[in-house]
Amino acid sequence: MAFESLSDKLNAAFKRLSGKGRLKEGDVKEAMREVRMALLEADVSYKVVKDFTKRVTERAVGTDVLEALNPAQMVIKIVNEELCSLMGGENQKLNISSKAPSVVMLVGLQGAGKTTNGAKLAGYMRKQGKRPLLAACDIYRPAAIKQLETVGKQLDIPVFQMGQTDPVDIARAAVEHAKKHGNDLVFLDTAGRLHIDEALMQELQNIRDAVEPAEILLVVDAMTGQDAVNAATAFDEALGVTGVMLTKLDGDARGGAALSIRAATGKPIKFIGVGEKLDMIEPFHPDRMASRILGMGDVLTLIEKAQQSFDEKKAQETAEKLLANRFTLSDYMDQMNQLKGMGDLSDLAGMIPGMDAKALKGAKVDEKSMAHQEAIILSMTQAERDNPSLLNSSRKKRIAAGSGTSVVEVNRLLKQFEAMQQMVKQFSGKNMKKLQKKMGRMGGGGGFPGLGGFGF
Repeated sequence: MAFESLSDKLNAAFKRLSGKGRLKEGDVKEAMREVRMALLEADVSYKVVKDFTKRVTERAVGTDVLEALNPAQMVIKIVNEELCSLMGGENQKLNISSKAPSVVMLVGLQGAGKTTNGAKLAGYMRKQGKRPLLAACDIYRPAAIKQLETVGKQLDIPVFQMGQTDPVDIARAAVEHAKKHGNDLVFLDTAGRLHIDEALMQELQNIRDAVEPAEILLVVDAMTGQDAVNAATAFDEALGVTGVMLTKLDGDARGGAALSIRAATGKPIKFIGVGEKLDMIEPFHPDRMASRILGMGDVLTLIEKAQQSFDEKKAQETAEKLLANRFTLSDYMDQMNQLKGMGDLSDLAGMIPGMDAKALKGAKVDEKSMAHQEAIILSMTQAERDNPSLLNSSRKKRIAAGSGTSVVEVNRLLKQFEAMQQMVKQFSGKNMKKLQKKMGRMGGGGGFPGLGGFGF
């Protein structure tokens, strides 16, 4: 995950500060040297690093900090605030024009993930109640139109295309199509190049002038480091970019682009791509990212992930069944399917304050194990799912044969289910109501099955 190395180095520097008790000015400056090296190694531009450490040092050597009861924590607080400010301060939403349809022009170099992430963004906006249309304006890259149609179909979002014709005409026609068919958002997937050239910029300027987009969103690959900042600067000078989407932040990106782009261009990062799946896109919150970089977790994003992954109505029903001890294997299977949408455990661990994400590095929901368990449950009759005590030896053999598994796997699933039921019974009614209330606030709604049962 991006920022992992930076986070480790910053925490090591702050740990040394914490062991000193009262701080001297020299202690702060020594820590800032380590912070400076950590940021440079993360591919943050030299000017940004210099300005950042200067601001932190000026605040950290003040009397209020050096004489505080816990000065190390005060320094960390200052770094957190300055990191947040460096990345833009607060989340910036997508620009939406007052008159429909609102046009979002997606621009960027080839290979940044413009087509896929543009479709992800359209899917995200549909969840916000919008009616998006994807428009195929990239007529040069082989299979670009087909790729957009494929992801559009997967997300159930309409795609407008006119084949290999003038991209300006396609953009105009897409807007007219949206007006006639009730689409209030049009995402223009424009052409990219392997490098910035005059022909590319002229075409993009022509499209911009023809449709007057409310948002010109630059899509940049976080893996390219400072090159992403250079690209952002060039596109902004030519087009007047209004925002940035960073992709591939789930990879080994050192994170310098996220920390440099706002400072270098003044343009806010609005969204980040955090995985390959078509729902793996998040609004960019500078304060939350700063907290994650400093190992403070990101509870708000964790809660939002839970709310997106868990069906509130089903969650309430599950909680009620748990309270009444009526939780069945069918309910267990529903919970498994909802858990799949939560993503990598190491990513989730990084959002929990105090949790060591490295301990779960690379850990994922074992979808193969879950598929076996689902096949076993689906091979049961409804009566058997509702009352597993009916499962004698012959029934288990039938279920194993029907699911392509073994009797051993059937027994393992039943033991896991029984263990979870026993755990639930240990709660008094009062404690279960407390759990239900707590999970309800998180959008989970109780009934969250034991992780060990899903092959972690």
